[in-house]
Amino acid sequence: MVHTMHMKRTNLVLPEGLLDEVVRISGIKTYSGAVKLALEAYVQRARARQILHLQGSGLWQGSVAEMRDDAPPDPKPGESS
Repeated sequence: MVHTMHMKRTNLVLPEGLLDEVVRISGIKTYSGAVKLALEAYVQRARARQILHLQGSGLWQGSVAEMRDDAPPDPKPGESS
């Protein structure tokens, strides 16, 4: 199986202290890796916020526990809950 990775080369003007802090905190060895990590974190948070906007919209109905199949098991016959 062949995986094609598309990359974009660009020049960025970034606050040096902020970039150094991301590198220090994350343990990432390169500035490119630190910027990639920050972009991924931003996308993850933005997508999570979009999901929150659906709450109460009526677009989805059901039980999250049932969907996840993590509802407590039914009691065995003769056991009370």
